[in-house]
Amino acid sequence: MSVFLNVLVPIVLIFAAGFFLQKKQLLEVGSVSAVALYILNPALVFRTFYTTEPDADLFRIVAFTMLFLLVMLLLNKLLGILMKWDQEKTSGMTLSTTFMNSGNYGAPLVLFAFGETAFSYSIIFMVIQALLMSTVGVYIANRSSLAAADAFRVVLKMPVFHALIVGVLCQAVQLNITESYMDAVNMLADAAIPVVMIVLGMQLAKISVSSLDWKLVSIGTTIRLVISPAAAYLLTLLLQTDPTLSAVLIVSAAMPTAATIAMIAVQFNSSPNLVSSITLVTTLCSVPSLWILLTLFGV
Repeated sequence: MSVFLNVLVPIVLIFAAGFFLQKKQLLEVGSVSAVALYILNPALVFRTFYTTEPDADLFRIVAFTMLFLLVMLLLNKLLGILMKWDQEKTSGMTLSTTFMNSGNYGAPLVLFAFGETAFSYSIIFMVIQALLMSTVGVYIANRSSLAAADAFRVVLKMPVFHALIVGVLCQAVQLNITESYMDAVNMLADAAIPVVMIVLGMQLAKISVSSLDWKLVSIGTTIRLVISPAAAYLLTLLLQTDPTLSAVLIVSAAMPTAATIAMIAVQFNSSPNLVSSITLVTTLCSVPSLWILLTLFGV
């Protein structure tokens, strides 16, 4: 019960604050999201990569992310063939089950549950996921008309990508940033997580579910919340990650569908109702599923 009260409830309350704020229509979600996207998240990403020296764990995170992506793409391809889904349904299911909410939800959960070291791993995973959503995710959503080069151009325009490059370069040349400037970066970076949590609540309030296809939603929810962390567990064994990193990767893989993916599905008309439904259902169901998972980790 302590993991539920001390880890999950505080996070859910912050989501709820954003949800009810949006229901009252006091703010536009796009404006708040822009602050996080263009200022707060880049500051957090820059700080993470500026203060993180490349090591074996960093390469394991990258390897895990690529292998996990491949596993989920193959799984959805196989299911699409066996269940005779059309291209639109296959794309919608692939988007819903492959890309998890590792930023708005996963990063704060890892921080609350496992501490600062695990949180640093989570931020690196979050950045890689954001890059994949803006490339592979956009390509899947609009694969009939979007070339791979177009998807790559999307990444080049992302503020977090620029922050990543600058952070890595500054770390590589051991640039000494004065304390006052780092204090400014830290102020923005520390604000990133609570703001993106509120943004998630606001985004969920905007999701409209007309008529649920319970069969597909059930399959997508099972893949996202059950099969996904099981696959992540096997990959951590393959990559021989240490216990802390393994916990971060498995818990991150168990996150619900990313709200960003729901917006991508709407923008490119890639089964938007299905993706939005799975996003909402997995977010609601993630509270008990993550409670069980964190209990298994002894949190």
